[in-house]
Amino acid sequence: MAQLRSAIVAWAAGGARAEGAEAQTRLLAERVGLRAVVLVEGVSDRVAVESLAVRIGRRLDAEGVCVVPMGGAMSIGRFLGLFGAARFDVEIAGLCDVGEEPYFQRALERAGRGVDLDRQRMQALGFYVCVADLEDELIRSLGAATVLNVLEAEGDDRNFHVFQHQPAQRARPVEQQLRRFMGTISGRKERYARSLVDALELARVPHPLELLLARV
Repeated sequence: MAQLRSAIVAWAAGGARAEGAEAQTRLLAERVGLRAVVLVEGVSDRVAVESLAVRIGRRLDAEGVCVVPMGGAMSIGRFLGLFGAARFDVEIAGLCDVGEEPYFQRALERAGRGVDLDRQRMQALGFYVCVADLEDELIRSLGAATVLNVLEAEGDDRNFHVFQHQPAQRARPVEQQLRRFMGTISGRKERYARSLVDALELARVPHPLELLLARV
């Protein structure tokens, strides 16, 4: 599945490698029994989706579900175009931040998947919006106190306290501080995507994640 994910990304990138990447995508899709592709903005989103799937007893790779980080919401049109033109018989779903929602709306409309799409119509197509982003959804579901405990378990509590005292952070609510802290160092968002999902009570899963996994 990791090879398939890489092939899809290379195919979407275009250029001299695109033809070979398309052939590899088709080959690997058949080999893994691909039945659904989930398009997400970045690696941390993929980690969160896959980690939550494990928490609820699912193994997406074994189920033929490939979660693909696109490298940003503005790439959504290219990825939708691959599966529209290639006529793959697979479910296509996705997850985005609220700030990137217009990119997803326009891309879905250009791909012929609907007109005048609003959030409800996007959900009917299998595309879900996080407010403000997935980290924010997880922090609100867990509560600040639980997230602070997760930071302590990860050994980041001292770093976070230093971060809180930076002039730009002092007046912000702790939830906003936590969200910003997780994006300050490369790789931290990915690490906390897994840690926060592991700390979730399954009765309090963020709605976009819950709907997405129910879809695929």
